[in-house]
Amino acid sequence: MFKALMANRRDDRVFLSIESIDESDLMPGNVDVDIDYSTVNYKDALAITGKMPVIRKFPLIPGIDFSGTVTRSSHPLYETGDRVVLNGWTLSQTHHGGYAQRARVDGDWLVKLPQAISNRNAMAIGTAGYTAMLALLALERAGVTPDGSDILVTGASGGVGSVAIALLSKRGYRVTASTGRPEQAPYLKSLGATGIIDRSELSTPAQGLGAERWGAVIDTVGSHTLANAIGQTAPRGAIAACGLAQGIDLPTDLFPFLLRGVTLIGIDSVTAPYDWRLECWTRLAQDLAPEKLQLMTREIGLQEVASVADEILQGRGLGRVIVDVNRE
Repeated sequence: MFKALMANRRDDRVFLSIESIDESDLMPGNVDVDIDYSTVNYKDALAITGKMPVIRKFPLIPGIDFSGTVTRSSHPLYETGDRVVLNGWTLSQTHHGGYAQRARVDGDWLVKLPQAISNRNAMAIGTAGYTAMLALLALERAGVTPDGSDILVTGASGGVGSVAIALLSKRGYRVTASTGRPEQAPYLKSLGATGIIDRSELSTPAQGLGAERWGAVIDTVGSHTLANAIGQTAPRGAIAACGLAQGIDLPTDLFPFLLRGVTLIGIDSVTAPYDWRLECWTRLAQDLAPEKLQLMTREIGLQEVASVADEILQGRGLGRVIVDVNRE
């Protein structure tokens, strides 16, 4: 038996409870993992509050990622004792997720953790930080370099934004952070932001092509914010889009793409190819300073997951939240 946070649905509402689960109730998979930590990402908040239909079958253990140690494996890449991380795939959708002390999963979904990243820090990074690195790698593949141009990060106080700022600054980029929480300016500057703008500058309907302000963008917000960012990106700049906090629409036109050659790149953090995932975690071990990771991290137990989810959806989330699954 092991402890897990279980999601059930009644009358179109999602309810959470800590339950004792029998190992026989684990789902199919060729690797068993003793989980140490999970985290609360924006997608987790949508899932466990029922704001979006992320969870597609009930009852289900939520949590879109976890870190832990392999206890059984018939997969060729993993053996007992390996430290592993999992981000996305079908966790918290149709497969039991990370808010539990154990998991059984398809080994193809896993990645071995670099020695420099502890199980705890893997979830301080979590899917949010992994997504930020996917975005940075995408910008690099598009030819973006630290040439002195300003790089815009929207939703900067959140998990993806916080890690993105730390990663970009480490690589020598000049980062402008967009936030609706001006009181967090000292926090954002401590991560490496050199400029702060209020999100209201970007959140109203776009006016098409705007002044060229950004060499590249990592956007976690979508909708009008992404449209404005596209319209303000310099010729041959690139935008990595990885969030929808403002909305799923994109009210813009073709002019930035046709007249400036701007590139818009979608970031898939759910089913990225294995070599991309491996590259991400290798680069995270190299590029993310542990002291900056600690600046943006706090730890909770399973009982506190729901309240943190509410904070995130109300725009009051800050940085990263680790969930110790062995603590209620």
